[in-house]
Amino acid sequence: MLDHPLNSLGLPKPPSATRVVVAMSGGVDSSVVAAMLKDEGYDVVGVTLQLYDHGAALAKKGACCAGRDIHDARRVAETMGFAHYVLDYENTFREAVIEEFADAYLAGATPVPCIRCNERVKFKDLLATAKDLDADCMATGHYIQRKMGPAGAELHSAADALRDQSYFLFSTTPEQLAYLRFPLGHLASKQETRALAAKYGLPVADKPDSQDICFVPNGNYAAVIEKLRPGAADPGDIVDLEGRVLGQHRGVIHYTIGQRKGLGIGGLGDPLYVLRLNPATRQVIVGPKQALATRIIPLREVNWLGDAPFDARPEWQVLVRVRSTRPPRPAVIRPLSATEAGVELLDPEDGVSAGQACVFYAPEGSRVLGGGWIWRGR
Repeated sequence: MLDHPLNSLGLPKPPSATRVVVAMSGGVDSSVVAAMLKDEGYDVVGVTLQLYDHGAALAKKGACCAGRDIHDARRVAETMGFAHYVLDYENTFREAVIEEFADAYLAGATPVPCIRCNERVKFKDLLATAKDLDADCMATGHYIQRKMGPAGAELHSAADALRDQSYFLFSTTPEQLAYLRFPLGHLASKQETRALAAKYGLPVADKPDSQDICFVPNGNYAAVIEKLRPGAADPGDIVDLEGRVLGQHRGVIHYTIGQRKGLGIGGLGDPLYVLRLNPATRQVIVGPKQALATRIIPLREVNWLGDAPFDARPEWQVLVRVRSTRPPRPAVIRPLSATEAGVELLDPEDGVSAGQACVFYAPEGSRVLGGGWIWRGR
């Protein structure tokens, strides 16, 4: 095997002898990955996951996993001439992602279901299916880079900072990373991806990007949670830090940490922000902006991608990102075990919420060092 030069996927065999399973969402990104690899001569097998009710999904736009997207993925496979399969993962998705999403919101957290989907469905069950199909690797359309380092495969931010999806992939394990490939991570812009789609004549070349979480139409989280957990939107009190009642709310699930607008308690002087949610007492606690500042963040379920063991040192100097839309900031990580840690931000951040991820980056360069789940807010 070592007599063969490495192909573009880093494997020591010719593309024609290399089987690649491509996780196809029906969007332009994964479609371009499949088309590009097929054009290079790889043995491509496209797989699309049906994650929730197909009939209900057909009329919904702007999400990644709807029935229309399954149809689009199939059309791309027909255009490029490779096999395509649709797998029913509805039960797995509900148990691994949707149920936890609802429970987390009911507990006053702000979950990130896309991370759990990557972790528990795409990079676990689908990856296992790819191996069952005798694939040499699995490729996705995520904007992130996989690079080889002295200790093996490393995860790196995408070349295009505007498209970087490292926040949503921090829980990728070293074993998964050895098998995964991300052919779009090096591209400088989304325009390059669309140009490739046009070059291959793909029917999705001009398809808009997905915006919503696939099972949350129009971003209406509360409506989904009320459907899953009847009674979840019971009203309660909006109170200040001293416990004084300032008004009434229409259900804790309608609010998030750091929220300012839509509280219905205007005219009370300085602007007030949501500081905490207490589902047990059905209270939304509000206060001034400075009370949102958080410096110490407890983490659990840490996934570490550094070369040395996570708990081999008393602390790590890193950059961290506490929300996908925020830039990395300097911090110190102090491991408590192999999977738990406390993070100290050198400059406090506003709106840190339980249920969000805290993702670690090397102080210099683009390497992603893993991350963990914020399990207790302020």
